[in-house]
Amino acid sequence: MNCVCWRANKTTQYAGLSGVEMEFLPYGKQYLDEDDIQTVVEVLRSDRLTTGPKVEEFERSLARRSGTGYAVAFNSGTAALHAAYFAAGVGPGDEVITSPVTFAATANAALFLGARPVFADIRRDTANIDPAELERHITPRTKVLAPVDFAGHPADLDIIMDIAGRYGLVVVEDAAHALGAAYRGRPVGSLAHLTIFSFHPVKHITTGEGGAVVTDNKDYYEKMLAFRSHGMVRERKKLSRWHGPWYHEMHYLGYNYRLTDIQCALGVSQMKKLDQFLKNRQALVDYYNRQLNGLKMIVLPVTLADCSPAWHLYVIRLKGQRPHRRELYEELHRAGIGVQVHYLPVYWHPYYQKLGYPEGLCPVAEDYYQRALSLPLFPAMSEDIARRVVLELTRILDKY
Repeated sequence: MNCVCWRANKTTQYAGLSGVEMEFLPYGKQYLDEDDIQTVVEVLRSDRLTTGPKVEEFERSLARRSGTGYAVAFNSGTAALHAAYFAAGVGPGDEVITSPVTFAATANAALFLGARPVFADIRRDTANIDPAELERHITPRTKVLAPVDFAGHPADLDIIMDIAGRYGLVVVEDAAHALGAAYRGRPVGSLAHLTIFSFHPVKHITTGEGGAVVTDNKDYYEKMLAFRSHGMVRERKKLSRWHGPWYHEMHYLGYNYRLTDIQCALGVSQMKKLDQFLKNRQALVDYYNRQLNGLKMIVLPVTLADCSPAWHLYVIRLKGQRPHRRELYEELHRAGIGVQVHYLPVYWHPYYQKLGYPEGLCPVAEDYYQRALSLPLFPAMSEDIARRVVLELTRILDKY
């Protein structure tokens, strides 16, 4: 697949530096081609729209790419997190330690099960959870450590797995940003006890909406299979009684979290393009790094030794006592550049404030939030489009 020049569907026009009208550039966007469309059409013409062969095919491709024995597809990354925590045995009174710099679902899924999210502060360089801070928050109620591979850069998984081993805890890696990333030569997915991925359109591949959990643990795998389909069990040796070939039992309070064959067909097709998507993202990151290096008002994202990020996001951070982030955001949007902010610290959301989480819990994360700005990054961007981002950003920064 060649990197194609993206073109928006929106009709609103924006005047660039050259005075030529340009369309609004989002921070992220899916790439679909005719192969994807035809793969979906074939399923639409088949007899199985859900719980069919494409689901298992997609799951096998995910497990193979992640270096794991099992994968379970879900209808969202949030559902995947819910299922992973359930499989890990999270329940009322337990604690799940995670990063505040993540989408709220990472913490919300613990609340779904009656557990309490605990937020540990982040590293200043990667914005991933700081293992020392994580360990400091472990209590007798801790059940799960849930590091987040923020922006696609793997967390310190070897250290975190060692901590988990010493305390008898389960590691659920939120790799929603990191499909295709590697840590010390090993694929993300093969490192933690359970790893979740997301297939929202702005992620590395898309199924429209969707998620998955990969694991090497057969017990976790079987619990998640049941959990995504109402807690139903059909395997005869696990049933409490037997009425006939139709018979099945509900063993857990599960949900309808299934992903359809229509979506999984798209996922199978998209997985074939993952390496090219990652290559295109890396090329854009390299371009941004070359062009923005040396700008005194910003800090560029880092790549730690032995890590191969998947680059879901390219996040710059503004320097100074008054970073001018809001002004920069608004002026870039006026120029048609759809920058975004990832993320408000989870415990700053009003819902969490009502639960008693005070501001000031994680000062490094809070400082990060005040300075962070995500630049557009998606596989179909051309270097010319990235140049537009660089020129507009540089022009505005020169004012300050």
